[in-house]
Amino acid sequence: MKSYDRLVWQDDFSRDGSPDPEKWNYDIGRGPNGWGNNEAQEYTESRENSRIENGRLIIEAAQGDDGVYRSARLNTYGKSSWTHGSIEFRAKLPRGRGTWPAIWMLSDSIRTGTPWPRCGEIDLLEHIGRQQDVIHFSLHSEANNHTKRNQFTSVHPFHGVSDRFNTYRVNWSDKGFSFLVNGEIYAQQAKGDMTGPAQWPFDQNFHLIVNLAVGGYWGGEIDDAAFPARLELEYIRVYQ
Repeated sequence: MKSYDRLVWQDDFSRDGSPDPEKWNYDIGRGPNGWGNNEAQEYTESRENSRIENGRLIIEAAQGDDGVYRSARLNTYGKSSWTHGSIEFRAKLPRGRGTWPAIWMLSDSIRTGTPWPRCGEIDLLEHIGRQQDVIHFSLHSEANNHTKRNQFTSVHPFHGVSDRFNTYRVNWSDKGFSFLVNGEIYAQQAKGDMTGPAQWPFDQNFHLIVNLAVGGYWGGEIDDAAFPARLELEYIRVYQ
């Protein structure tokens, strides 16, 4: 699939402190049904859960003295969104059962009345701690999604995701998607003859989301010893 090279948005996390408010919003609280997935964490805007240190965005999930897990979920809705492009980021993922980091996208239409999954979802990268060193790339639509167990998904063993930073890139065009790690293509999904928003909702504006969930239907059983846990990113860049 087409790769783009004109830089249109970036965050290199060069300022210590809180994430740049001109680029990021916070999702706060527990969300309906644990953000739709029975997740255990509460999202906050505290620097204990999201901050920039030494040129890295750190999202940290931790269990408080009250037994509540707290973490962070950032998004670019209303600030930046894109139709097609290449999204590249360098990330080091947390280790331990119950961790569920994700870098992903939802269409802006979810905020204006189009429900999931008709709005479309692009999972640039997911990892669950009970399957250490296995990375997931997925696309969800009304016709193909995880509730029907027919989403477009690709699953790959990839050692060292929690030991070092790796470069992930997704090329997204009107022809489809390709998913790359350290410059190597791991998965592709062509649009083919799919038409209409039910089958292919991916030709509209999508915004970025970065979060570290805890437990839930997919994250599974939680090992308290795995926390605090960190998702770390060195940069995120969007090209068109």
